This record gives sequence, C-alpha cells and structure tokens, in this order.
Amino acid sequence: MNILEITDTPIGSYAPDFELPGIDQQVHHLSQYLKKFRSVCVISLCNECASVEIYINRLKNIQAEFADSGFTLIGLNGSSGENDTGDNFEQMKAFAERHQLNFPYIWDSTQDVTRSFGVITTPTAFLIDHHGIVRYKGQIDNHPQAASAQGVDYLRNAITCLFQQQEIQPAETEQVGTVFRWRTI
Repeated sequence: MNILEITDTPIGSYAPDFELPGIDQQVHHLSQYLKKFRSVCVISLCNECASVEIYINRLKNIQAEFADSGFTLIGLNGSSGENDTGDNFEQMKAFAERHQLNFPYIWDSTQDVTRSFGVITTPTAFLIDHHGIVRYKGQIDNHPQAASAQGVDYLRNAITCLFQQQEIQPAETEQVGTVFRWRTI
C-alpha cells in the first residue's frame, strides 16, 4: 500500500510558487502573475472529469467578468497521465481548444505543486491575493446541477470581497467534485 502525503496550503498562508509549462509553450510562474494581477485563482482541472465539464463554462464566465479588474484564473492539471486517462500535455491542448479557454492552462507533471496546494478533488479553487496569500479555498459554487440554479457562488463572492477589501465568508468550503487521480508509485 502506498501512503500519499498531501501538504495542503491553509487559508492565510503563502501559496506555493511554481514554474510550470503551459499549453501556450510558455513557462508560467505564480510570482510573475502576482506582479501583474490583483488576484489569481489557481483551479485544479483535468481533461476527463465530469465535474470539470460541469464548471468549465462558469469558470470562463468568471474569468471574463473579473479580468478587467486585475484578475486571472490559472488552470492547473496535475492529474496522473497513467493508463491513457486523457490527462497529458497534448490532450490538455485539445481540451483547451475544444472549450476555448480564456485563461492559462498549465501542466504539473510531477504533481508536486498540486500536492502542495492540497488538491483533493477537481475542480477546486485557490484564490490568492497580490501578496501571494491564499484567501479562499474550495468550491466554485454549491449548485453544480445548473449555473442558473439558486445557491451560493462561493468563488465569485470571494473575488468580490477580496477586491472590496472585505472579509471573505466562508474563506473555505469542502472540496467536492471528482477525486483527484494521483500517480501510483
């Protein structure tokens, strides 16, 4: 039996910096994004996840809504590419093209950054302020059945509160979605 240790990044602590390749053939550094944007949201994604499929258009809408305010999403794929699961770099490019992503999509082939964030499920949001501090972690909203359904838009509310310098409540929600696939050793 393999035991996997997930580091986790608690609310109020610094997000793990990274230097990872993106589907745009560029290397992406969290520290560079923090110099350019007021807020960054790293969101755990994978190419063949029913929960990600439910939320991908909502994520694109959040990106479009807050981009002019100095915000960007960054899709982080750290899923195991074992057994032809659909999660490898080439398939990430096809996923991004098929969904016409309006935010960067990066590959964590070692799963180190994903582990450091404490990803348990996809999708999970990690909202980071311009100082590099995690301010919100968890669900995008609590109505996965339909974007138009009544419910709480956790991520959208957290971004708004952050930009208005208000306390984010709740600052953390339970990670729900598809259980993250870790590489077997």
